[in-house]
Order: sequence, then C-alpha cells, then structure tokens
Amino acid sequence: MSHPDPYGNEPRGWERPESPVTLPWPDQDLDAGQWSRRPAPGPELYADPHVRPYADPLPTDPYDERGRGDRYTDRLPGAGDGPARFDGPDRGRFDEPARFEGPEHPDLDLPARLDDPGYPTEQLAPVRAELAPDDGAATTGRRPRGRRRASADRPATQQLGNGRAGRNLPAAIGVGLGLGALIVVPLVVYPLAFLPVIALAIAIGIWEMARAVRRSGAHPPLVPLIAGGVLTVGLAWFAGPDALSLGLLVTVLGTMIWRLGDGPAGFQRDLTAATLIAVYVPFLGGFAALLAASPDDGRLRILATLIAVVLSDTGGYAAGVTFGRHPMAPSISPKKSWEGFAGSVTAAALGSALLLWLMFEVAPWWGALFGVAVSCAAVLGDLAESMIKRDLGVKDMSNLLPGHGGLMDRLDSILFAVPTAYLLLAIFVPVVN
Repeated sequence: MSHPDPYGNEPRGWERPESPVTLPWPDQDLDAGQWSRRPAPGPELYADPHVRPYADPLPTDPYDERGRGDRYTDRLPGAGDGPARFDGPDRGRFDEPARFEGPEHPDLDLPARLDDPGYPTEQLAPVRAELAPDDGAATTGRRPRGRRRASADRPATQQLGNGRAGRNLPAAIGVGLGLGALIVVPLVVYPLAFLPVIALAIAIGIWEMARAVRRSGAHPPLVPLIAGGVLTVGLAWFAGPDALSLGLLVTVLGTMIWRLGDGPAGFQRDLTAATLIAVYVPFLGGFAALLAASPDDGRLRILATLIAVVLSDTGGYAAGVTFGRHPMAPSISPKKSWEGFAGSVTAAALGSALLLWLMFEVAPWWGALFGVAVSCAAVLGDLAESMIKRDLGVKDMSNLLPGHGGLMDRLDSILFAVPTAYLLLAIFVPVVN
C-alpha cells in the first residue's frame, strides 16, 4: 500500500519551479534595493526574479494615508497605479530630492522642480506658489500689496512732525497747551474747581496703570482703586497730610476685601499690583491737592511746581536734541542723555530762582535749589515709569493723548515732583493759617 506523497505530484529538488511566497515582513537577509512594496499588477509582476509581491499585513507607517506606505516611497497624487517607482537598486536610497532637481522621473512623468507651473500636485501648490517668483515683482521691481519696501524709485514714507525725541510735535504742543489751560483756568478763576481736575487725572492714571499691569498676569480690582484714589485726593484737600495717609490705608484695605471675592488664585500677585498703583498714583498725586489747598497762596505753590516741571522737560528736550551724545540710562530710556539732564537742571534752576523770588520773595539761591530738586525728582519719576513700562513690555500706557501717549506718560514726572515741592516749600515758605 502506497502512502500519499506529502509533496504532491510536483517535481522535487532543483526542477521545482519557483512560486511566489507571501511573507508577513521583509526578509532581513535581502538587500534593501531588492525589495519593493508596490509592484505593478499584471504579467510584469514577476519580470524581475528578485522582486517579491507586496503582501499584507505590513507595519503601519504614519506617513502613508493608507497605513502601509513608506516615508521615502509615498505615492504622489497623479502618479497612477503604474509599476513600483523604486524597484531594484534604487530602492532604499535617501537622496529622493534629486528627482525634483534633476531630470524628470521616467515612471511618474513629473516636472523636475517644484516651482514648475506644470506640477500637478495640488497639495504642494502653496509651496510652489511661495517658491515661484512674483511676475509683478519681476517686471516692476515692486513687492505685493502690504509688503512694499523702500527703493530708489519709491523712498520710505516719512512721518511728518517726528523729531529725534520720537514725538509728533504739532500734536504734542497742541495737547500740552490744552492740558495747561485745563490746569491754569480753574486755579485762576476758582481754586476749588481744581479738585475735580486732580480727581479726574488720578482716576485716568489708575485705569491706565491697571490696564498695563494686566500684561504681566495681574488683575488688580479697578473699582476700589478708583474709588479709593478719588477719596484719597479729597481727604488730602480738606483734611491735610494725615488724611492723605488715611486715604492710602483705606484704598489698600478696600482692594484687599474686594479681591477676596475672586478666590485665592493669584491673590498675592493682584494685591501687590493694587498696592503699587495705590501708592504710585493717588498717594503721590495727593500732594498736588495739598499744594493747591494751602491757604492764601495755594494756587501759586502749585503753579510754581508745575512751571518748574515744564521748564525741566523743555530744557532737557532742547539740550538732548541739540547736544545729546552720552546716554544716561540706556537700558531704561535710551533717548535720555546726560546733556539733556544738565539742560533740565539748568532750566529749572534759573526759572525757579526767578519765580520764587517774584511769587514768595524767596532768595534766588533757595529758588535755584528748589528748581534743582524738582528737576531731579521729575527725571527720576520719568525713569521710574520707563522702567515699569519696559518690565511690562509696553511703549506707552495708552494712546489717549496724541503725541504724548497716555496721561500717565505726562504725570510720571509730576507725581515725583509734587512731594518734593511740598516739602521744600513748607520749609522755604511756611504755610500761614
């Protein structure tokens, strides 16, 4: 009895013809160039004896939309279902960009470069559009709309009225005259009307500061700050220096209680920012109310202080533009120079010596000392606000005043000058009750 042949009736040994074998993964002993994952269908499948048929499953490749491609042999749109592109010795090479820079690929029938307008791949159209030169730019030498550059035919647009100080001078002069009239008219006509002017300036300054510090992640409560700031100024006007300190204490406590309603997250950060604003704006600004509320000569005291600050700013600007060569604090305010500082001190000292002699019959040398102290305080206030703005990453506190930025950009020097002036005038010109 004959047993069935396990090999069937097929020839054995070397006479057995080769049959295609399906492997679940590529043979590691084969060279990379002898393996093809995408054979062409039809009779040409086994034209090359070294080419193995493509079989599932293969490891999923995230770079192929069908889940079984290869990042270096992806099928491009429009390539069709032709024979494998990298059969034979070309398989496994990593210099694929050569097919776009060299001659056209014989199998895919694609242009040689991505910037060729005949490239059929829609997915690479944005790349081709970015690489392709602009026809209008090539013919006219001009950039597309919104991306123009200055050239010999079209010079850069100049902003009229901007000097070395970076200001629009006509707008700055007009706004400065308007602010001066808003201060002088109430003082001359009815001094008590100057109190609402101070309160409004303090409220706007608090709003600008709270808006600016939010860039650092702090959110100080705005309502108690504005209410406490106005209260602080009113207390200083009617009750004197002790009430000014009381107003600061009430403002800080009010912001602390108000902030408790928002929860503990960021409480310390918000309270620190609120305390800084309360001290910087309403407390220092309250000394202006103390100056203006002095009996008999309050209007003269506030005018002497404000004129000294204006002389300091004007003298510093003129000297800095004309002679400025040595930066004073380049990391804080690059446009300030030692020459400008000397001009500020000189102008304030000369003007204050004359003003205090005419207004209060104070000896000129005491008036000059008053001017020097007020000028130094004004410059320090300007530098302090510049440091705050640089720390917060803002150029101006706001764009409320054309040519000046925000109101705090004008109050920065005044806020440091009024406490200094109040102290010196209390010594040089004692208050008569």
